[in-house]
Amino acid sequence: MNPFKRLAGQTAIYGIPSILGRFLNFLLVPLYTYGLLTRGEFGIVNIFYSYTALLMVILTYGMETAFFRFSETETDKQKVYSTGLISILVSTAVFLLAVNLFPGAVSRWLQYPQYRNVIIWFSWIIALDVLSAIPFARLRALNRPIWFSVIKSVNIFTLVLLNLFFLLLCPYLFNNYSHTWIGSLVGYIYRPDWTIEYIFIANLIASLVTLVLLLPQVLGLKWHFDTALWKRMILYSLPLMVAGMAGIVNETIDRILLRYLLPGTPAEAEAKVGIYSACYKIAVLMVLFIQAYRFAAEPFFFAQMKNKDARQMYARIMDYFIIAVSVIFLLTMLFLDTVFIHLTGPQFREARAVIPVLMLAKLFLGVYFNLSIWFKLTGKTLWGAVITITGMAVTLALNLIWIPRSPDHFFHGYYGSAWATFFCYATMMVLAYLTGRKYYPIPYNLGKSFGYIALSLLLYGISTQIRFDHFIPAVGFNLLLFAIFGVVVWVVEGKKGFKMC
Repeated sequence: MNPFKRLAGQTAIYGIPSILGRFLNFLLVPLYTYGLLTRGEFGIVNIFYSYTALLMVILTYGMETAFFRFSETETDKQKVYSTGLISILVSTAVFLLAVNLFPGAVSRWLQYPQYRNVIIWFSWIIALDVLSAIPFARLRALNRPIWFSVIKSVNIFTLVLLNLFFLLLCPYLFNNYSHTWIGSLVGYIYRPDWTIEYIFIANLIASLVTLVLLLPQVLGLKWHFDTALWKRMILYSLPLMVAGMAGIVNETIDRILLRYLLPGTPAEAEAKVGIYSACYKIAVLMVLFIQAYRFAAEPFFFAQMKNKDARQMYARIMDYFIIAVSVIFLLTMLFLDTVFIHLTGPQFREARAVIPVLMLAKLFLGVYFNLSIWFKLTGKTLWGAVITITGMAVTLALNLIWIPRSPDHFFHGYYGSAWATFFCYATMMVLAYLTGRKYYPIPYNLGKSFGYIALSLLLYGISTQIRFDHFIPAVGFNLLLFAIFGVVVWVVEGKKGFKMC
């Protein structure tokens, strides 16, 4: 099969079920923000998940990418798989033991002593997800995107259904059928004073279901730990772990810093985190596409690395990627006020102005992923760490400077956090391009790429200046603007361009 078509097909297979499931997960945001959670409670949920994302990167320490790399270079792929899996098993067991022995100390250190049980549950959520990482990577390496996507989708659907069960069905039955056998049965598993807790319990069960579904990737495995191979895998993966940790800092540290740096009481800061997080969720469309693309592209890029036309292929793939993310940005922004903003409760919309900034930041992140493939292919993964740490420095510095500012400054509070994310990914994108041009030059068409992004920004700018009071003319005008972008792409690319020849 034509490699372009195979990449597009695998992106769709990896992405469509995952996107559908994740979109259902995103629909939990209205459930949370239309009265179920206060702004402060929603902020606490997102702060906990920010810590979780950081720990996930630390505990997987780049072993997924190391598995891909050494599966291509080693003849015994089973040995690579078992070595990586044993390494993850041991380190995860140490983490679980440490947290479960001292949950009170951890909860006090995080300044959430009232959530001691949540700390324990979260340690198990993280452990289960970490243990799933290498089996998921094996499915990708074996070109089994359908089963990969099925398991991912089951995870999301389980999470969504359990949220609906605990947060809607159980309280309804408990309150309306308390004197019947149904109410008595529900009373064994439902506590009216728990809300946040059930969100985390649902996640724990969903993660356990996922690991069970991945057991066939473990059962029957010939367990063998090759110390020499492990040392080479660690040397390859540790710079990626540093880069990954810095990357997660770029993604999540703003919510943690907002909690501690915003003026006012902790409760007021948590409410601001909740508002910011709800609007941050609107960028989900860009994130979901990039995630689906990354799942398919990473093993594809490694598989094509020995092809004599590989660099031209990578450049052409970038063209298609830029078109796709520009479409997602434009579509989201044109219909933000008529569709997407209504996915968050009215009391969470005051941070609306951060959405276009964050969407562009995520677009830059996607471009960075394409540009960064050079140091993974060449084994110069230290460059990935250097670039991402530079981005982390930008993120930390700008957040520390801007978050505490008073509201009369343009960059302040969560607005400062959004712009810090923008400048972080812009910096990383530029550095990845400049270093790649020196060590692994790929003939990217920069003029056309910037042209598509600039056109999407121009059309969005026009939509903000010409406003309509009624829904139908507003939608019609924005559809016209979107059609203009499509026509320009068709003219520039030409019919042959979309044949992926």
